[in-house]
Amino acid sequence: MALSWKWLVIDCTDPAPVAGFWADVLGVRAEPDQDGDWIVVSPDSSVKLLFERVPEAKTIKNRLHLDLSPSSPDEQRTEVERLLALGATRADVGQTGEESWVVLADPAGNEFCVLSGKG
Repeated sequence: MALSWKWLVIDCTDPAPVAGFWADVLGVRAEPDQDGDWIVVSPDSSVKLLFERVPEAKTIKNRLHLDLSPSSPDEQRTEVERLLALGATRADVGQTGEESWVVLADPAGNEFCVLSGKG
């Protein structure tokens, strides 16, 4: 018997705007489900993002985060600027400044990285 990966569940106090942010990031639509949660499906993955309402706000660094890769190494800066315009913020999780990736946070404070596109 084997398992398959279906959902990556992201807790947030207000799922709709966070799901909307990620839908804009991935160039897809966010859809509500019958439970009041929000679903975002990445066009290049079978894994779905599920934004689930919880009563408490995020307080510590994520134990799990998304790494996003631009289609080419030259696009990292452009993508970071686009994500900041969509509502992302820069996040400090102890970087040295020598990393090839950029750490950002979504509107709910969930950290994610934008890779250099080099691999």
